[in-house]
Amino acid sequence: MIKRGLAKERRKKFLIKKNDAVLVIAGDERGKRGRVLHVLHKHNSILIENVNFIRRSTKARRVDQKGGIVEKEGPVRISNVMLVCANCDRPTRIAHKTLSDGRKVRICKKCGEMI
Repeated sequence: MIKRGLAKERRKKFLIKKNDAVLVIAGDERGKRGRVLHVLHKHNSILIENVNFIRRSTKARRVDQKGGIVEKEGPVRISNVMLVCANCDRPTRIAHKTLSDGRKVRICKKCGEMI
């Protein structure tokens, strides 16, 4: 049964997708480049490979598992990163273009090539 009055939460569309190369343009990690591991739509952030490491203490849950301090990538706000074009290797903004076969593709604003 569907409850009335509760709108289904819409998923936000981002121009940056998984496995894209990005450059951090703001914050403590500014200037670092990496590959997008995961997009967190709810929190407007992404996880970038080898950027923004956080340390977490973990407990041993089983006999064969060790506890200790684990380092892993933390989220970075999507507004603080910029896509890096694979062709011109520069950070760029993104345009959209519809091809003749009906596909919608992302275009680099600097070199005009497909991303």
